[in-house]
Amino acid sequence: MPTMPFRTAFVLTFLYALGYPIGALAVSVMSPMAVLVFRFGLAGAILAGWAIFTGVTWPKGRTLIHVLISGLLAQGLLFTCLYVALMHGAPAVLGAVIISMNPVVTAVLAAIFLGEGLTPMRVAALVLGVLAVLAACAGRLMMVGGVDSVVLLLLVSLFSVAAGGVYQQKFCRGVDFRATATLQNAVCVAPAVLLAALMPLTVTDPWKAAGAVAAVVLLNATLCMSMYVKAVNDYGAAAVAMLFAVIPAVAGLLSWLMLGQRPDVGIAVGLVVGALACWLNSRSRRRQDAEPPTASIIRASSPATSGPAG
Repeated sequence: MPTMPFRTAFVLTFLYALGYPIGALAVSVMSPMAVLVFRFGLAGAILAGWAIFTGVTWPKGRTLIHVLISGLLAQGLLFTCLYVALMHGAPAVLGAVIISMNPVVTAVLAAIFLGEGLTPMRVAALVLGVLAVLAACAGRLMMVGGVDSVVLLLLVSLFSVAAGGVYQQKFCRGVDFRATATLQNAVCVAPAVLLAALMPLTVTDPWKAAGAVAAVVLLNATLCMSMYVKAVNDYGAAAVAMLFAVIPAVAGLLSWLMLGQRPDVGIAVGLVVGALACWLNSRSRRRQDAEPPTASIIRASSPATSGPAG
């Protein structure tokens, strides 16, 4: 695959990282479920218009069901848990560090359910990823005396986005990315509306809320996610995964500038170790992709990596 241009990598990294502080800003002035109703509803409508205008083919039958399930995992559960954690005081950069371990967790899930090889380098990346999460959470764990609901919510977000990506890779191949993005947002609207109805609606600053929600919908949910999917198609998952080595640091800087959330020592250590984990995982993936077909066949036929589990 062609090399990702620097401008594409820069813009995608910035927009992805920007999603954390603007999400935190949105839930600081509006109930998180209300933010999600606007996020999923408006982004789904914009993407649907784009998909209809370009005349994409929509999935049907079982494929449609699989796309909807992948959306509930990769977007619905992810952002519900993340936004509630942000509402309860989780620093935006803490969410960025934990959720950016997605490529490492995805590698493990892909080895279990897709039969992909789990190389020693990927195992090392997994260990570093666990250490990065522990370091980033150390301050929070000491402050509250253990694992609290905020850390658990962020871990659920991490595993849900990783599981959603693996599920999509296994069951939703061949579906146009515009149709996938539209349906994934649309299926999350009803759960968000239900949860919003069960929780108190608060808007402390209507103008700031409107601006923050507009930024979440246009910059993150629509533009960033579309660029992300297109980059995977054009440059490969390994190239895009490399961005996760930088995204938390950019998110930390933006959170400091926009929200005044200065990273503590533990989060700073998590940034460095997490970047190394993502780099190792991406390097292992590129080496695996560069192997000759015979090597891949031999590894896939070995007992340790024979076929998807279940």
